[in-house]
Amino acid sequence: MIKTNTLAISALLMLALSGCDKILSEPTIDTSTDELMKTTSQEVRSSLPEADRSKFDNALKLLAFSQIDMKDLFAAGAADTESIESRMKESLHGKTAQQVIAEAENIKLEREKRQREQAVVEIAELEKKREASAKAIKELKKFQVIRSRFTQEEQKYRGKQPIIDITVKNGTDSPVSRAYFEGTIASPGRSVPWHVDTFNYSISGGLEPGEEQSWRLAPNRFSDWGKVNAPADAVFTVTVQRIDGADSQSLYSATGFTERDEKRLSELKSKYDI
Repeated sequence: MIKTNTLAISALLMLALSGCDKILSEPTIDTSTDELMKTTSQEVRSSLPEADRSKFDNALKLLAFSQIDMKDLFAAGAADTESIESRMKESLHGKTAQQVIAEAENIKLEREKRQREQAVVEIAELEKKREASAKAIKELKKFQVIRSRFTQEEQKYRGKQPIIDITVKNGTDSPVSRAYFEGTIASPGRSVPWHVDTFNYSISGGLEPGEEQSWRLAPNRFSDWGKVNAPADAVFTVTVQRIDGADSQSLYSATGFTERDEKRLSELKSKYDI
């Protein structure tokens, strides 16, 4: 019985030792010298099945380059280059193929976690911006454009002078010092306008709540307004884009949330399923 147990224990020890030998014999990357790093990396790669070698190559790059900060790329001097190289080698030294792949996966997961956290913050900012823009557009409707006309008046010895006639009424609760507009000259039935441009006007003395004013504006005749050659049936429409308060700071702006912002918000919410 004792002899049988001894044989069994010996067999178990041999099996365990053979497993240890297998573990100990698994090749690792040695970055002691550039030559050793090159040869041992190739040995580690060759120890993998063909199907896993591409995965190892990508993991090796990710692990090495994860040690580089963007600021390192712009750092000057040999000392900085040596520091980067040292960190890269340290991150690879003594690692097996599976350790390289596993650590690279951890880096990817951590990076994806940080990216998601940043996306959540950006989504919240964009949604707040969209909400503020929607409120601004609603308020801007209270600053009414009652009348708008665009003409080209012939000037003696000077050619044609573009003229914008506009009447507005301040239906907001705040005085307005400057108003910003987008004007469109288009003909009924045509999908493409003759001209679309912006203009603004600094209101002398401001426009108090409930007040109405008419302005006759003369854009530079050498600007695009002066090049407009629309037919008689063309209609001039004006929309309010922004108004400034008495302190010359923006009260409401329709351009706070752009098409680019909307696209970015949609992309982030779709990508992170939020």
